[in-house]
Order: sequence, then structure tokens, then C-alpha cells
Amino acid sequence: MAVPKQRQSHARTNKRRSQHKIGAPALAECPHCHAAKRPHRVCATCGHYAGREIVAPPSPGEE
Repeated sequence: MAVPKQRQSHARTNKRRSQHKIGAPALAECPHCHAAKRPHRVCATCGHYAGREIVAPPSPGEE
């Protein structure tokens, strides 16, 4: 079984972990209302997905 010969320093560990960060979510444009939305999800603004209305859009006074 492989065992490390020496302990890894905190600096080297932190250098490796510096790449473990969360990225910004990908955004796509809704082809119906042109609002920004997550890809492969129903648009929160107009309720359309794949050219069809899936959910009714929210009313202005409704939240």
C-alpha cells in the first residue's frame, strides 16, 4: 500500500485547494421572452420550455 513519505505542508495543500471553488451558473437566453434563464429549465419569466408554455406566468400582484 502506498504511503506518503513526508507530510504535505499547509501551503501546498492550500495551493491544491485553491482550484476547488464554485463557478458562476451558466445562463442562456429564453427564445420566447429573451430573459436570462438556466439551460434546460422552464423560464421563470414566461413559463415556456422547448417552444411550449409549461406553467402559467405569474401575475404581477402574485408572488
